[in-house]
Amino acid sequence: MSETPYEPTERRPIASRDTRWAARVAAWLIKIGASPNGISVFGMVAASAAGVAFAATSHANEGVARALWFVGALLCQVRLLCNLFDGMVAVGRQIASRTGELYNEVPDRVSDAAIFIGLGYAAGGDPALGYLAALLAVFVAYVRAMARSLGAPNDFCGPMAKPQRMAIVTVLGAWLAFSPLAWRLPWSEVRIALGLVIIGCLATAVRRLARAATFLKTGSV
Repeated sequence: MSETPYEPTERRPIASRDTRWAARVAAWLIKIGASPNGISVFGMVAASAAGVAFAATSHANEGVARALWFVGALLCQVRLLCNLFDGMVAVGRQIASRTGELYNEVPDRVSDAAIFIGLGYAAGGDPALGYLAALLAVFVAYVRAMARSLGAPNDFCGPMAKPQRMAIVTVLGAWLAFSPLAWRLPWSEVRIALGLVIIGCLATAVRRLARAATFLKTGSV
């Protein structure tokens, strides 16, 4: 028995979803019959490859490491594009389903873990910080999912939601790919980025918990 399609009611607000270029790309993907679940899985593969590229910088010479930082940053953006287009294709093809929600959520958690653990093992990284950032990124999403399961709205608030996390990682990768060595900070930029993600995720988790508790008590945020 096929699953009954449904219209997602609480999608992550993404400004680029309403742009012409996104609509054109989505229309092309719909035309060729692209699978939204396949797009989600491809985003997870891209994120996993980004994590591998970041980790590999610790074993590469300067020139190769710069290329790996750039590739990793690029793959993080590919991940975000997949997060954008999987939903647009599902809605456009009228095949959005509850199963699709699983493909939307689970690959994202793998993606976060792969990227931040990879950064932990990168040149200038710290495995403990990488694992902690990965854990907290997943925890932020868990808080949202748990609150939603109890009847609260799907809360995508920051300050360190997925777009902000990927923005930090992308800027970090671009900086380490192109900045002169003389401009590098005395304390590793990778550790600084991981520290920002950790602090931001803690703040985001607390904020989402507070907003969910307020809604469940009063019916409004």
